[in-house]
Amino acid sequence: MTATEFDQQSKPRRHKVTGDVHLVLRRGDQVLYGQRQNTGFEDGAWHLPSGHLEAGESVVAALIREAEEEIGVVIEPEDVRFSHVMHNSSSGGRVAFFFTVTDWQGEPTNREPEKCGALDWFAVDALPDNMIEYCRVAMEHIGEESSFSIFGW
Repeated sequence: MTATEFDQQSKPRRHKVTGDVHLVLRRGDQVLYGQRQNTGFEDGAWHLPSGHLEAGESVVAALIREAEEEIGVVIEPEDVRFSHVMHNSSSGGRVAFFFTVTDWQGEPTNREPEKCGALDWFAVDALPDNMIEYCRVAMEHIGEESSFSIFGW
C-alpha cells in the first residue's frame, strides 16, 4: 500500500448533507401549511411548503422556486427573511433553512394535489396537532427568535 492509499483510507469520510428550504408564509399572525398525502413520509401531517436544494441553486432561489411550484405564489428575493437553520439527523443528516415571507404576489393554491391534500392557515401560536415533529420544533424556535437548532442527534 502506498502512502497516498494509506492516507485516503485513514481519513474519515466527509459527511454529505441534503439541504432543504422551508417557507414560513405569514399572513398577519397566521402561517400557511400543507397536509401531506401519497408521499410515503408522514402522510396526513401538516408541514410548511418546502423542498430540496438543486445543484447550483442558492437557498433563496430554491425557496422562490418551491413557492411557485407548490403554492403558485411569486416571491421577490428582497422579500425573503432568514428565520432559522436546523441540523436534522433524519436521512443521515440534513440542513433545513427556514425563511419567512410576508409579501408575495398571487393567492396560495395547491399546485401539487397528488402530494398535498389541503392547504390551510394556522395561527403562529396554535400549531396544527398533527405536524412533522422537526418542523414543529423549528417553528417553536422561530417563535422564540432563536436562529439555530439541532434535532435528533
